[in-house]
Amino acid sequence: MPIHSAQPARLNTVFVILAALFWGLSGGIAASLMADGWDALVVSFYRGAIGLLFVLGWLAFQAQNSGLWHWQLWFWSIIAGLGVAGNFSFYFLSISEGSVAVAATLMYCAPVFVYLISFAFKLEKPSLLKWAAMAVVMLGIVMLTGVYGKSTGIVSTLGMAAGLLSGLSYAVFIFGFKYAAPHGSPQAILVIAFSTLCLTLIWLIDIDQTLAVLRDTSLPLFLILGIFGGGISFLFYIVGLKYTAPSVAAVVAMVEPVTASLFGVVVLNQRLSGLQILGMMLILLTVTALSIYSDSRRSAS
Repeated sequence: MPIHSAQPARLNTVFVILAALFWGLSGGIAASLMADGWDALVVSFYRGAIGLLFVLGWLAFQAQNSGLWHWQLWFWSIIAGLGVAGNFSFYFLSISEGSVAVAATLMYCAPVFVYLISFAFKLEKPSLLKWAAMAVVMLGIVMLTGVYGKSTGIVSTLGMAAGLLSGLSYAVFIFGFKYAAPHGSPQAILVIAFSTLCLTLIWLIDIDQTLAVLRDTSLPLFLILGIFGGGISFLFYIVGLKYTAPSVAAVVAMVEPVTASLFGVVVLNQRLSGLQILGMMLILLTVTALSIYSDSRRSAS
């Protein structure tokens, strides 16, 4: 590789790492806000609304090639928006019902849902290795959530279901973004997606509590959550992913659940048992390996 191209490649990988780091911290910040009594949907709304302001500004600098007149861009971007709305909301609901570490790890199962959707629509061919990997992930989920015994579970059924639904929603976002990408710019896709998120959640949130945020001492935390968890992080991720190998991005993605878990342990004083830590590692390592394997096969074909 030429020397002049190595530096930008490393810099873009740093962007992806920072995006994953900010997403991980956003789970901890949201947990702090919900511990103070703020509703998960209100927290999700502000994360998306502030993120929308950022991507609108980004679009303003790239409007000449946005592709906003393509109906396919709008259709798939709206699908992506519904996915990110579900991802934010279910993730924060899972945190409120359990812990940051459990919710973040369950959300990290998104690639498994991508495979299942791909199998259902015949976009991906099933194999024994892929099914075995999914079985290991399921074992990890059982160990992490403690569903094997009534007295050992640390997360409610609602918390576990919400965590898995956040992963499924993220998979929907991935598919929506993938199919919207050929028809317009990433900025245009994110503007439509975040607008969809806001328009969806505005019907579900407590308006009185939403307005109360604007005059509460928690407002700075909401701003930090939206700026870094919904704005800068997506900008860094899109820019960084452009020149980062998918296999590298798959490994880097582990920064998010690890950061969220550390925040929960160090700042929020949340604890995991040895068996739960083992389950978490099973999920993280298996999903990462599955993503790298998929990317390598795709590159070879």
